[in-house]
Amino acid sequence: MVLRVAVIDRDICNPDKCNHECQRFCPPVKMGIMAVEFIDGEPYINEPLCIGCGICVNKCPFNAITIVNLPQELETDMVHRYDINGFRLFRLPMPIKNQVLGIIGRNGTGKSTAIKILSGKIIPNLGNYEEGGDKDKVIDYFSGTQLYYFFKDLYNDKIKVSYKPQEVYLTPKVVKGKVKDLLKKVDETGMMDHIVSMLNLEKSLDKEVKQLSGGEIQRMVVAASLLKDADIYLIDEPSSFNDIFERMALAKTLTEIASKNKYIILVDHDLAFLDYVSDQISVVYGEPGAYGIFTRSESVRTGINIYLDGYIPSDNIRFREKRIIFEKPVPSHKIEATPILKYTNIKKILNGFTLEINEGEIYNGEVIGIVGPNSIGKTTFFRILVGELKAEEGEIIVGPSKIAYKPQYISPDYNGTVQDFLVEKVGSKALSGQAIEGLLKPLNLYKLMDRKVKELSG
Repeated sequence: MVLRVAVIDRDICNPDKCNHECQRFCPPVKMGIMAVEFIDGEPYINEPLCIGCGICVNKCPFNAITIVNLPQELETDMVHRYDINGFRLFRLPMPIKNQVLGIIGRNGTGKSTAIKILSGKIIPNLGNYEEGGDKDKVIDYFSGTQLYYFFKDLYNDKIKVSYKPQEVYLTPKVVKGKVKDLLKKVDETGMMDHIVSMLNLEKSLDKEVKQLSGGEIQRMVVAASLLKDADIYLIDEPSSFNDIFERMALAKTLTEIASKNKYIILVDHDLAFLDYVSDQISVVYGEPGAYGIFTRSESVRTGINIYLDGYIPSDNIRFREKRIIFEKPVPSHKIEATPILKYTNIKKILNGFTLEINEGEIYNGEVIGIVGPNSIGKTTFFRILVGELKAEEGEIIVGPSKIAYKPQYISPDYNGTVQDFLVEKVGSKALSGQAIEGLLKPLNLYKLMDRKVKELSG
């Protein structure tokens, strides 16, 4: 027996613009068995009647349907289900006192959902989406496990939670004023000066929130979370926008807080950061947008190796066909050619900051990495190359007719769809077959073309 999971992504499903292919081509429907029904204009897949043929998956013009077969025994491990054809989460990570539990996995597999459940923001419905969540049922469900005591204390207000959200780019829109005033307002521990020092925020204290860089915003939000007098700290993706030195500072700060008889659960994609800061690792795997399954906590080395190998030895489960392997690059021999970009010694003065760049050149086929701490001029250098800024000294003496530039910070304020945005920026070639096969599908953007830019995750 299998547990069949049928998921319809309501964000991209558009029944008004299709011919209801999911129902028309469904074999059970053709035999009079209503495995796919339309209720109030919306499609619903009856999982017990679905035969798992996958025809609807291939016929849907919006790629909105996912059909997955899972082991039947997982049904009793279902922690939360969003609706009849919605995302499902199986199992939860186990918080451990005095330790940092790192969580790693693909986007869309339930990491943030698990964090919200452990914070009390979501009461898990244990798969009964029609009834909703019930705290007493959750406590009974986890009877005999450490999560029983955790949820019992959480729901009886014996555990105080501090939650650092993932979407820090929204902070300047909802928080006004100076950094020091914000941190003073939320400080419940009397450790503001210490946390500010550990996170290298001293120079940011007198800045307005709207003036902060991405890394400063990230560390300010982390600081605000850690200054709450909580028992468990749930930190969602704190390393983004921070350089290696700032990530080290974050790691040391989180480790220190955990050592004070606290729980810390940390979600991040940076393997090196998780390796450095975590005491235990829990891997979450599954089909993005369809389901997610948490493994039991493992040692850091074992957990990261499980993620890289795509295989869980204790359960004999392979969740990825290929291992992730870091290969050493083959040394390349320099080929004599004309550079596609060449510049002289450059000097730029910007708001009291002086940037000096030694002359250089770039050849076709080269990939050049620029490494250095934040606020040292890397972005300024890019802006000079693309012509956004003019240098006081030096010039670009050889350059291509066009340079594509992806800025460091993105704004989700665009009013149209993803397709509208791409066409506006690069023209109709954004929808060419070459672009679809070479870029949109590999980047998992093709199924998002009709989504509003404002609705996208970070």
